[in-house]
Amino acid sequence: VERTHTPAVLAGVVSFGGAIDISALKDLDRPVLVASTDGVGTKVELAARAGRPEVSGQDIVNHCIDDILVQGARPLFFLDYFASARLDRAVFEAVVEGAAEACRAEGIALLGGETAEHPDAFVPGEYDLAGFAVGVVEKSKAIDGTRIRDGDVLLGLASNGPHSNGFSLVRRILALAGADLAARLRSAGIQAVAPHDDITSACRAALDAADAGDRIVV
Repeated sequence: VERTHTPAVLAGVVSFGGAIDISALKDLDRPVLVASTDGVGTKVELAARAGRPEVSGQDIVNHCIDDILVQGARPLFFLDYFASARLDRAVFEAVVEGAAEACRAEGIALLGGETAEHPDAFVPGEYDLAGFAVGVVEKSKAIDGTRIRDGDVLLGLASNGPHSNGFSLVRRILALAGADLAARLRSAGIQAVAPHDDITSACRAALDAADAGDRIVV
């Protein structure tokens, strides 16, 4: 986790909250903070059965930062929440390492998180995961769709899978296949639990072009 920390993270502050220096935002005329919270949904069950809990950690980071990208925001930091009936340290560490890997890839801080045991609320061996991302965008460059014009070019990025949506249907389809789920996933190259794409990195060149004066609206 510490390897995700940028120079802006205030190390040595012992408290229940993470601290980050945002003085660099003074270079923006009207900085706007954009926040998003989300979960991985029932994909966590597939990842667990496939023996790939680290995928859930990558998913939750990329899911949240991709959400704030919709408004043109660049992520600043991320926090996570992990809950289970009883903590399985190996699973938990794999999830956190997956989240940290995704944060390092994007150059943002995994600023903190919460771990909870709910013995009467979860089935033993299962867990749930949520995340929270905060980013920043210059107000004049925020994307809200109002600048869309006739003749604009719409570009699409190919998805590597269902990402973190629709997995109740995906699990139903796999269950109807009548084969052992974990074995079927492995034989399929575990494509059903491929990590959620980091669209933010893929769109960075477009965001940089917008900073240089080009018009980006979607």
